Amino acid sequence: MNFHYSLAVTLKDILQVLNPTEDDWSLRHQVISDLKYVVSTVDILRGATVEPFGSFVSNLFTRWGDLDISIELPNGSYISTAGKKYKQTLLLDVLKALKSLGGFHGIKYISHARVPILKCDSNKGNISCDISINNLSGQMKSKLLFWLNWIDDRFRDMVLIVKEWAKAHGINDSKTGTLNSYSLSLLIIFHFQTCEPAILPPLREIYPGNMVADLTGVRAIAEKNIEDICNVNINRIRSDSSRAVNNSSLADLFISFLEKFCDISLRASTQGISPHNGQWEDIDTNMIWQPKTYALFIEDPFEQPTNCARAVGQRNLHKIAQAFQSSHQKLTSPNQVHPLAVLVRPEVLSIISRSQHAGSVIHGMNQLRIHPRTNPAGTFRAPTGIHLQTANQYQNRNGNSQSYRGAHAPTQVQQRYTYQNSPNKRVNQRPLQGSQSTSQSQSQVDIVSNNDAYKRNPNNGQSSNHGQSSQNLQAQRWRVRSEK
Repeated sequence: MNFHYSLAVTLKDILQVLNPTEDDWSLRHQVISDLKYVVSTVDILRGATVEPFGSFVSNLFTRWGDLDISIELPNGSYISTAGKKYKQTLLLDVLKALKSLGGFHGIKYISHARVPILKCDSNKGNISCDISINNLSGQMKSKLLFWLNWIDDRFRDMVLIVKEWAKAHGINDSKTGTLNSYSLSLLIIFHFQTCEPAILPPLREIYPGNMVADLTGVRAIAEKNIEDICNVNINRIRSDSSRAVNNSSLADLFISFLEKFCDISLRASTQGISPHNGQWEDIDTNMIWQPKTYALFIEDPFEQPTNCARAVGQRNLHKIAQAFQSSHQKLTSPNQVHPLAVLVRPEVLSIISRSQHAGSVIHGMNQLRIHPRTNPAGTFRAPTGIHLQTANQYQNRNGNSQSYRGAHAPTQVQQRYTYQNSPNKRVNQRPLQGSQSTSQSQSQVDIVSNNDAYKRNPNNGQSSNHGQSSQNLQAQRWRVRSEK
């Protein structure tokens, strides 16, 4: 079998497993509703809102993705500020409420972190939650990552694939000194910026300033200003017919991603990665990065000069480089192993092997030697300010409209599930009853079902309805209502 075709098919199979099902979306809605109730019982947090961020808001989460939760304190219409000690006190009150009310287990209070957090696992689906206080910056960063998909829909697929690959090689855990998921996403952005031709622009062309520094004053105004700037710039980038178009396949992009960072440990000794500028930066001449005290520098493009890879030490940097080098060698060697042996953890391989489609592709995989380095391990605040010129289509290199497909499609749950900015309103989800809200343009989106990959597994609880994506089904079942 042609290797390029084999890798392309394998990546498709992996995405079918990683993409969240309707039940995965629904379960996270329920968990966030449970957390809202817990917070509402804490007197000192009366009037606070519970707002998700991270991969769930950016739509970069997998079926097993965690939930990042921010408890936003009431401060009238202004962006609330609270000191670290006060946040620690509030999280202790939330911890007591969680233990008292039940519904969560594995509760851990991490007070010494740069951002104090409370970790817990929901009894519903064992979903892991990280709870912090006043993390509006995290919410806005998640929005911006979500908006990047409007420029190129391959971004999301690459993030899901790379995160799974990184977990399989034990390099996606900041607690053990490797890369967090945000850093991995930034590496993919940087890769897309430095491809020939470039897929994504330097992020300064989307938001030129320091976004986090601009989150001051009246919250609604600050958020709208950022959204308006991004709206104008993204539409300008998408409508620029003079931009060279990169038509590389997902398989080609993944191989070139591995190749690009094979020498990351060597290059990191003198240069840092700047997605804001879309290029490697010499550390010695970049004054805002001084003094250099990190083994690896990946600048946060929305909060310069923060280093998102500050947890990575020199020893783990070599481990990260080795993962890039060995994976690239195995996938491009004349004596290739099957791509699944390089890309996924055993539990993901098990799900793929049970699917009817992948079964014929990986026949005989039990003979492969697979030694992964790691063990197996909500309410959606969709970006509300972007108004793209073409909601469900993008232009190919010839200027012809094409429909978004499958996981690339902006789902209605993402477009409609929004929070009210006012801290005096709470947002809940309700089942739609006979709603006919699906627009004609939405109904024309070509949807690729993810159900086929799971239809033989009786324990996943996924509907066997074909022809619609799980996220599209979710959009038809849920809506947001605000109550006073």
